[in-house]
Amino acid sequence: MQNKSSPHSALYSPAERIRRDATPWTLVQGVLAPIQFFVFIGSAILVLRYLTTGEGLTIATASVVLKTCLLYLIMVTGCIWEKEVFGVYLFAHSFYWEDMVSMLVLALHTLYLVSLIFDLMSPRAQMWLALAAYSTYVVNATQFVLKLRRARLQTSIEANERRSAEGIAA
Repeated sequence: MQNKSSPHSALYSPAERIRRDATPWTLVQGVLAPIQFFVFIGSAILVLRYLTTGEGLTIATASVVLKTCLLYLIMVTGCIWEKEVFGVYLFAHSFYWEDMVSMLVLALHTLYLVSLIFDLMSPRAQMWLALAAYSTYVVNATQFVLKLRRARLQTSIEANERRSAEGIAA
């Protein structure tokens, strides 16, 4: 089993940072993540509207399906990104816990689709399941935002250290 990153370990090794910056999958992730987030916001509003008024089931259902498709897309492209940067498709040391929570997010979204396709739950229960899936998505998105912030901080600290070292050497 791989080492999980500690709060004080570097998020990326120098080689991983170079691979991260060189792969087009970094940009793909950077584009898909906000798109998925905005679809999530709209969908959550439509789901809540349906649950409070009983209206708009078709559009709420379509929005959850769209959100789920975007989740699958970002997950597949994220696995490719992780492979190119860290050499593994999932559970890279720096993203172990984010990937663990992503599995729960995927499971709940998939359960929603299975329930929808096979008519296993009432529409109301399906919408509550969608909200449960969305709750885990919010946790997961927060993990990734905090990780991105940490990566930017690491880059800033390293740049300051280089400037200080260059100033001392001069």
